[in-house]
Amino acid sequence: MQEEVPGESELRRAMVQAALELDARGLNRGTSGNVGVRCGECILVTPSGVPARDLTAQGMVLLAANGDVIGAGRPSSEWRFHRDILSSRPDVHAVVHVHSPFATTLACLGLEIPPFHYMIAAAGGDTIRCAPYALFGTQELSDHALAALEDRRACLLANHGMIATGRDLDHALALCVEVESLCEQYWRARQIAEPHHLSNAQMAEVMERFKTYGPHAQGERATP
Repeated sequence: MQEEVPGESELRRAMVQAALELDARGLNRGTSGNVGVRCGECILVTPSGVPARDLTAQGMVLLAANGDVIGAGRPSSEWRFHRDILSSRPDVHAVVHVHSPFATTLACLGLEIPPFHYMIAAAGGDTIRCAPYALFGTQELSDHALAALEDRRACLLANHGMIATGRDLDHALALCVEVESLCEQYWRARQIAEPHHLSNAQMAEVMERFKTYGPHAQGERATP
């Protein structure tokens, strides 16, 4: 029997709760989307093809750093980008992937989200990039996601959905909600016209303020 990593049981339970919250908020439906977290030298990923209501703590799949399954279970088809993000980004401890309505709508248009609102900076930069399309579950998709997440905490995946990251599941979930809200606002604004974009200097001021403003200094969601 595989020896449990310290804190593993708590992580498994938190993953179930996160998946249920994503479902309850309408950010995922059915079996879409997945969650991954750092677990010692390994990662935990939600299983493949299981709706949120049927997930169990025991059903979370433990993977070695190379992606090999430890114990039993079949991981989400997107385990590669969970592995690659967590292995290449020491600042990230949780990854949330959703097919939320507004983020996915804009991703299907291949749109990068510009600095139309200062809260774009919550995702780590002055835009939210859209990674090029690649078949789900492939290394190509993971490579595209990693590039789009360079110096960022969230990105869109063309014709697919959204990825949000965080220093723990709560932070990743909060950013996921924030990005979906921004995508809705951008979509609504574009029904009238392309919204005004903040300048590079204005966004730089926001980024500087976020370094010390309230919970944003720790990567949490805030609305100054």
